[in-house]
Amino acid sequence: MPEISESLAARLRSGHRSVSFEFFPPKDDEGEEILWRSINDLEPLQPTFVSVTYGAGGTSQDRTVRVTGRIVEETSLRAVGHLTLVGQSAAEIEGVLKQYAAAGVDHVLALRGDPKGGPRAPWEPFPEGMEHAVELVEMARDLGGFCIGVAAFPEGHPDAPTLERDAEVLVEKAEAGAEYAITQLFFRASDYFNLVDRVRSLGNDIPIIPGIMPILNFAQVARMAELSGADLPAEVLAQIEPIADDREAVRAKGIELATQLCRDLLAGGAPGLHFITLNRSKATREIFEALRGEGLI
Repeated sequence: MPEISESLAARLRSGHRSVSFEFFPPKDDEGEEILWRSINDLEPLQPTFVSVTYGAGGTSQDRTVRVTGRIVEETSLRAVGHLTLVGQSAAEIEGVLKQYAAAGVDHVLALRGDPKGGPRAPWEPFPEGMEHAVELVEMARDLGGFCIGVAAFPEGHPDAPTLERDAEVLVEKAEAGAEYAITQLFFRASDYFNLVDRVRSLGNDIPIIPGIMPILNFAQVARMAELSGADLPAEVLAQIEPIADDREAVRAKGIELATQLCRDLLAGGAPGLHFITLNRSKATREIFEALRGEGLI
């Protein structure tokens, strides 16, 4: 495992493939126990980093910040702190950045975040708050001491008028100080590579890590894809829908499809893989072990 003092940006540009895990914020103490079991299960895999998201509409912020700080304190893992603009003034957002810094979290993922009404709801800025993620990137840059990441959208952000404009926004965030990006979930390698091509055509070389979510529960992933604007491709539906009522069959097929997607991404030059774990380690471990067995990670 690289020294924690080496920034994630340096790691991504070094040619070593990154593998990372994303966790959801627990809603209660029982959920936090499940999360920690998953973190402990995955720590031996020596990921490049792990992260804990915010809940919908910016909820769970305090627990997210606390858990992220605890990862730094109690494990050998590099933790990336999520931060959104939702429901906070600029001064409050700055305060959260300072909490991260005080907890030893020096990598952050700067996100606009979803409105309280969900990803499809109209965006309404908070009083004395910020409107765009680029403002948060600039704040973290000006405070200093952070390696800053941002979100990327292979199929375009739902609010972006065109894919070209979506790529321009990512470049603007990079020019403001972002050093890497992590994508929203997607299911076609071509969508990822088309995004990379759009960004490179604008003269920017920010590393873009693909976000991977295996289909383990068809209804849950279909709902998440709908909300985020991701498309469940016909070729995926053709394999999942006939077995949608067979939970174990869906899980096995979902792992198979995700593993192949990872192979395609790595073969095409992706700098690594970011697994959205849903706080359950078993499926992630299965995909990881399959790829490691093939010498891909």
